[in-house]
Amino acid sequence: MEYDNGNSGHHMIHLDKNTDVEGAFNFQPIPNNYERPKSQHDGFKNNGIRDGNPKHGYQNDNGSLPIYTEDDAPKLPKKLQEKNGNKDPEEEVYLVRQQKGYLSIGFSIVQTLVLLIMMIQCHIAPIQINPMLGPYPDALDYWGGKNAIKILDDGESWRLITPIFLHAGFIHLVCNVSVQLDTGAFYEREWGSKIWLIIYITSAIGSSILSCCYMPDQISVGSSGAVMGLFGGKLAEVFCRQRESQKTEQGRIARKVRTEQLSETLCAVTVVMIFGFVPYVDWAAHLGGLIYGFFSGMLCFSTWIKTRNYAIFWFVVGIILNVLGYSIALSYMYNSVDPIDDLNDVCEYYKRNFDEYECNCQLGDDGP
Repeated sequence: MEYDNGNSGHHMIHLDKNTDVEGAFNFQPIPNNYERPKSQHDGFKNNGIRDGNPKHGYQNDNGSLPIYTEDDAPKLPKKLQEKNGNKDPEEEVYLVRQQKGYLSIGFSIVQTLVLLIMMIQCHIAPIQINPMLGPYPDALDYWGGKNAIKILDDGESWRLITPIFLHAGFIHLVCNVSVQLDTGAFYEREWGSKIWLIIYITSAIGSSILSCCYMPDQISVGSSGAVMGLFGGKLAEVFCRQRESQKTEQGRIARKVRTEQLSETLCAVTVVMIFGFVPYVDWAAHLGGLIYGFFSGMLCFSTWIKTRNYAIFWFVVGIILNVLGYSIALSYMYNSVDPIDDLNDVCEYYKRNFDEYECNCQLGDDGP
């Protein structure tokens, strides 16, 4: 999504959890000798803010400083303070909870390193075997990919979460990490890292569960289910905060931003689900991540509702959705799913399907 600072005038600053939102514009002027960094970008592009020096914040073409952290100490300039007091639409500020998406960056780094190590250890497969430019498929199972028969028969339930750290190849990795570092990081800055992590992890687990239920005969890896969960969480946030007051300037700005995010989220979800039916793409994991991300989001964002009775009601609804969602899916997975036995030995399975297939990542006498 795009926030064009040159047109809409939306800027962004860091909002600590202890910050008084109603008094957020009561800033003191910065010293007269303060020098602003030069402009590097032309506004808020691709759902995020490009930050300059963390002590100065990002400065765009019209000279505003939208982002600060509490430790960096500088305040908004007096000119910006006065314009906000006068409700000048060209100097609006959108408040977020933190300056960077730390977990989004951290997960992306780990996922990249895991793929590199996996390719070094297990070798790169020919493109006719793995068109994603990655390792041989048995490596995905060896490193903890979703394998329904091992989850159900061998009790390897940890495989419900480990797939988020794995990717089939560089193409797969770039597609997921680019969204994670862009949209995912922006959501983390809005929500805070704790809520972001809750939604990300629960969506990953939910996506693996639904994948086991409806695509039990495939090895699945990737963080796309968790990323879809972030979209589901955003839908839950928009739903829970739709009745927030717009009497304050910040309330009006936040409502405008969420409206833009809603349309873009629905568009992104539609595109992803359409591509989910392309061969070798795990549509069930995408759908599961979206659903369980929404369920977790209802729990998290119902606590942001300012009307107590509404907050309690939707929190209870969130609990019910999560309990029913997980219990029904887990019951179906453990009682009704019957994956093929061939995936007990992934190496032999792929040897039968590909000529000159190499198993470079299996434990045993011939393994590494």
